[in-house]
This record gives sequence, structure tokens and C-alpha cells, in this order.
Amino acid sequence: MRQDRILIIGANGKTGARVNARLKERGIETRAVSRSSEIPFDWERPESWAAAFDGMTRTYVTFQPDLAVEGAAEAIEEICRIAREKGLKQVVLLSGRGEPGAQRSEAILQTSGIPWTIVRASWFSQNFSESYLLDSVLAGEIALPAGPVPEPFIDVEDIADVAVAALTDDRHINRLYEVTGPRALTFAQAAAEISQAVGRPVGYRQISPEEFAESLGPHASREIIDLLLELFTVVLDGRNTSVTHGVEQALGRPARDFSDYVRSTAATGVWEA
Repeated sequence: MRQDRILIIGANGKTGARVNARLKERGIETRAVSRSSEIPFDWERPESWAAAFDGMTRTYVTFQPDLAVEGAAEAIEEICRIAREKGLKQVVLLSGRGEPGAQRSEAILQTSGIPWTIVRASWFSQNFSESYLLDSVLAGEIALPAGPVPEPFIDVEDIADVAVAALTDDRHINRLYEVTGPRALTFAQAAAEISQAVGRPVGYRQISPEEFAESLGPHASREIIDLLLELFTVVLDGRNTSVTHGVEQALGRPARDFSDYVRSTAATGVWEA
């Protein structure tokens, strides 16, 4: 049995927390790091990075806020250098589908000389329940600068399962898994499914990028606003509409459908107004 110690970078994120919990349930030793952890890791403080790798054998990396932002590729390059210097056996990277910036980071990892696995994911289903869209669902209207372009939303439970499989089975070394849900929906269709599940109106309204930026102004930095605008107006331009089978390739089972996510999430009461 392998005796690994796995570093989880992004311990408080949607996937990082789930990956950490799954590994601990298997009895695998982990070090889950964030800005507030005992051994801190802060993406804005490169001098904090190396210490987190001491004594670790593998790592799961989620970059904040997103691999699409300026400087992300350079940060991943430095992470690869540290991982190589510390003798890590594998880096598993969470990446974004259809993002040129993310794919630059993927290429850096693939050519780093370190065994790698890349999980390239579509839009998270959990953005409707564990992120900024939760307030919109509770208010009864989701307003975004996204048109009628379908997106195959991926359940982060599936992402976590793929990442854990990659970290615990060497068959996944040097593999790229592009993971999506099994069905593409527009945001309006997604809102309608949520509405039906919670038994009250939850609508969708397309707004202009300018209106969206203005609505975020008091609550987000310029960097985050620019990132979200790029995601909604560039990445959601139809390039990611196709369904892929990365979950099935990695796990031998189909990806969870958006309706399964909606049903299980509604049962938790998080969408109760």
C-alpha cells in the first residue's frame, strides 16, 4: 500500500475541501493549506509556498482566483519548480475549460518533468448554491451577461472523485481529463430546473456586461470583475457547449446530471428563501 502525504492547495475551495475529506476518509495523510492554515499558503505571497511542500509526496493544486488571470502561468511554473525540487511524485492540477490562460498553465505542468494529471472542468453546478449565484437564486432572479448558449455544468462531487482517483492510482499519471456533465443547459434552463425543485419562481435575465460590472462594483475587486466578464462573454461563447466523457474515462461511470445536483441540493434547504 502506498504511503503518501498529499498537499491540498486551496483547502477551503469547493473541490479542495471535498478532495481533502475523501482522502482523510481513506486514511491518507493530508496537509490542507490556505492563507489561514497552520502552515499558511497564500497565492499572493510566493515566499509562503515552499514550506507547504516539505514532507509531501503529491499535491492537488487549485489556483485562486482562476488560471485565466494574469500571472497564473508564472505561479504554476514556480509551483512546478518547487515540486520538482522537493521530489514530489505527482501534481494534479484543476484547470478551466476553454480558457487560453488555463491551457498555458497546463502546458507548463506537462513539460515540467513532474508526473502530472490535469482535470479540465466546465462550469461548476455548485456555483448556484455555494457561490455568488446563491443570493440570486434566493432572490428569485439570476441576472448574468450570458446568452442562450448551453453549458454542460459539472458537479464538483465528480471533480473531487476524479482528483482523488488521480492522486491514489498511478494509472492516471500523465492523463488529461476534460470533465463535464452529461447534458448542456442554458442558464435559463438551469434556473427553470432549480425553480421546479424549490417550488417557487427562479428566473433568468440576460443583462449587458456593463450592467453586470456595475452590479458587482461595490462587492468585488476590478480583477474579479474582469475575470467574470471574460468567463461570461468569452468562455461562454459556445466553445464549451459540447459534452465530454472525462468523468467516465477516469471513474468508469457517467457524470452526474444537473437534475441530480438540483434534487440533492434542494433537499439540503440551502435554496429556501
